This record gives sequence, structure tokens and C-alpha cells, in this order.
Amino acid sequence: MPGRRKQPAGKRGAEPAERPPEGGKRRREEGWMARQVAELRAAERAQPFNEKRLRFLSESRKVKQGSQGVLYWMCRDQRVQDNWALIYAQRLARTEKLPLHVCFCLSPRFLEATVRQMGFMLNGLKEVEKECSTLEIQFHLLLGAAGEVLPGFVKDRRMGAVVTDFFPLRLPLQWAEDVKKGLPSDVPFIQVDAHNVVPCWVASDKQEYSARTIRGKITKLLPEFLTEFPLVEKHPRCAPVLAKPVDWDKAWSSLEVDRSVGEVEWARPGSTAAMATLESFVDQRLQDFAAHRNNPNREALSQLSPWLHSGQVSAQRVVLQVKRNGPRGPSVDAFVEEAVVRRELADNFCYYNKDYDCVDGAYEWAQKTLRDHAKDPRPHLYSRKQLEEAKTGDRLWNAAQIQLVKEGKTHGFLRMYWAKKILEWMPSPEEALSTALYLNDRYSLDGNDPNGYVGCMWSICGIHDQGWQERPVFGKIRYMNYAGCKRKFDVPAFERRYCSVKL
Repeated sequence: MPGRRKQPAGKRGAEPAERPPEGGKRRREEGWMARQVAELRAAERAQPFNEKRLRFLSESRKVKQGSQGVLYWMCRDQRVQDNWALIYAQRLARTEKLPLHVCFCLSPRFLEATVRQMGFMLNGLKEVEKECSTLEIQFHLLLGAAGEVLPGFVKDRRMGAVVTDFFPLRLPLQWAEDVKKGLPSDVPFIQVDAHNVVPCWVASDKQEYSARTIRGKITKLLPEFLTEFPLVEKHPRCAPVLAKPVDWDKAWSSLEVDRSVGEVEWARPGSTAAMATLESFVDQRLQDFAAHRNNPNREALSQLSPWLHSGQVSAQRVVLQVKRNGPRGPSVDAFVEEAVVRRELADNFCYYNKDYDCVDGAYEWAQKTLRDHAKDPRPHLYSRKQLEEAKTGDRLWNAAQIQLVKEGKTHGFLRMYWAKKILEWMPSPEEALSTALYLNDRYSLDGNDPNGYVGCMWSICGIHDQGWQERPVFGKIRYMNYAGCKRKFDVPAFERRYCSVKL
């Protein structure tokens, strides 16, 4: 196995480099960030791998002798570079002088995902296949659930070890268990958290109450884990049997998902597009993030959530580049809070709370207050169909829903308002939560994600929040209303932008 790191890596990757001039947006030649990142990766080729990022899911820990390859089972993190799981798999394969393989198991359906999300994923995987090909890494697309198709592939190809990434939702966790049961007992099965900056099980061994309780733990560990990525290089050992080119039409046809929710045009899939979006954020929007991130009429957000969700870009890469190239001031700190502390708090919640998507997963005070007010008269009652079609008496809510349906996203501030109004308009908290999750996971490009579950649970069930002044329907759950939104931003301008759009 690759050697254990003896000391934390230096902080070079997290240190700011050349910054834009104060008081204005910097204009740089398009593509500057991709060139910078390529140089940084190349310079870190010899960086040791911090084995705190991994854990063994199997009893066996030594690569099976006489095997013909090491396999990285790609799941949540669908990229080649800046992927700690693939970096580890390649180093393991090099140590053992074995070929390196990557496989992705395409299930016909995934939770509430529609062709909008699945199409984004498949088109991103096309880029993965091409990049693997240039690096002499064999890429395989297996059709079917991982537990059904992966163990047989490992046996047939005589893989000596399997490395995978980490996904805290119950279905992917079950996939990992199914694969573990099917693998030969002498094949090591290793999991690497390639999604979080600080591995989920290292940041905390329990469910954290709030951002306040996890922030210090993560901040303390950032110097060790917020490091530059080494390059995934051209692999020196070629496989005796090459992977067949993927039949993407067959893969597309195998999907059993709702195709009525179409793909969107604004978000182009793949790591290349993700890097371009990150570059535009740093150059054009980042300096406004602290002051205007809660204003849906301002272009101040990163817009990276689709690529982060699908693992086509690493949150660690995003944070490194923001810290390295961002403007001096509060925006960088505010963004790091969102991209690291809040995102990793969501993974923590879903991993340690088996009821992360139902009212039973809320704190006792929240469950009690929701029960106490479950039969309160609602000012309006809408059906799920009326909500889906944006047919309510609240123009701001309708505008947010139309944006979600048409663009596959809703502004982060409005998503809180959007979910809280569903609590106000549904007969029970349980129906409100299930409806909010259904709509978010059906239409949002970053749906079916820990951040989405926690966002709805925060809005409706008070997760990671505290009790507030008691009121009808909401009880002690934090309240938001139309008047409060009008104090934050120009509500009529947002309504005009979307309410004229037909669904």
C-alpha cells in the first residue's frame, strides 16, 4: 500500500497567490485558471497521500497476488483529476505494478432523478471516458445496480483491489454493502472520501447539532487536508484486455426515468465546463458574494452546485482557487463557510441520521412544536399539482418554482422561502417535507443530494437551527414571509422576470 503521511502537508495550496486589484473585477485571458491548475497539479506529483482520507470496508488489506489490475469504482465523484479516490487507486496500482481500471455502474434509476439530472451525469461521464483513454486508464460503463454487476466484473477481470468514493445517502451506502458482500474475501475494498475537504468520519464521529458545533472541528483540520492535488498521470501499465468503447446510446436507452423534465441549456456537463464556471465566478462574481449572495436579482453566486453535486468538480479545488485568486475582503471567508462548513455539515447529518429525509429525523423540540401545531388552520391549502404548476396566490413563490422547473435551480435564499411556504400551505409537516423534497429532487440539477435534504429539513423541521418565537402552523420553526423578502431585495423585479414564463 502507498505509505502513510508522516506529517501534515504544507499550506502552500491554501495560500493566496496573485490577486485581482482592489475595487474592481480583474480581466484575464480566458482559460487562465485551467492553465494555472494544470501547473499546480504537475508540481505536486510527489505529494504523499494522507491515509486518513481512506478506510477499509473489508477485512483483507493486501492486494491479491496474481491479479491483473486495480479498480476504482466511480460513484459520487465523477471526474479524473482532483479525485483523491482515483489518486489513491493509481498509486496503489503503480506500487503493485498493475493496470488501472475505472468503472461506473449505471442504475436505470436513482431516487427521484429525472432525465434532467441523469443526462447531465451521462454527458459528464463521456468526458471521463475520453480523459481516461488519453491516460491509458481503462474506463468501463456497467449497466445495472453495482451489487449485481460489479462483483462479477471484479472476478472476471481478476482485480486485486477495489477503491471507491463516499456517498452518505442510504441507497449508495446500501450499494457499497451489496458490493462488499459480493466481492471475494481476499480482495481489499477501500473507501476514500473524495467529496469533502475533511473526510466525513474524520471531521466528526457523531451527528453535529449545528454549524457552530462542527465549524471549529473542520477549521482545525483544514491545514492538514486543504492541500493541493497531485496529478493523475498517464498510467505506466497497460491492461492486457482493453475496455470496449462505451455504447452511450445503449446507456441512454437503459434509463427508466421520467423524460418529461428536460435538460437545461445554461449548465454544460463535465469538468471542463465546471472549471470555466469557477473561473467566471472568481473573475466576475466572487467580490460581490458577501454583500449580495442573498439577493436573487444579483449575479453573486458561484452557480457551481450542479457540478459539485455530480462530482464533476471538487469542492476542495473550488476552495483552493477561491482562496488563491479571490479578492481581499469578506467574500472569500463567506464562500469558504458555505462551500466547506455548510456542505460538510450536510454530509454529517445524512451520514449519522438515518431519518435525514423525514420529520422523525428532526430534533425533539422541533418534532414537538410541529406536532403541537399540525392541526392549526392553514391560510391556504394547495395540492402538490398546484404547487408543481406554480399556481398559488404568492407571486414570489410562483416565480421561484418557475425558475426551478425551467432552469433546474432556485436561488439559495429563495429556496428557504420556497420550502417554508410549503409548510404553511400543506395539511401536515410530513406532507410538506415530502412535497418539498419531491419537487426539489425532481427538478433541481443538484437534487437528491445531502444539501437538498438538509435545506428542506432546515426550512421545515428546524435542523441546525434553534427555536424561535412561537406562531401558528410553524410553532417554533423559523418563519419567513413576503414582507421580509421585500426588505432583502427587489421582489417585484424577480417576479416580473419569471411570472411571465409559461410552464
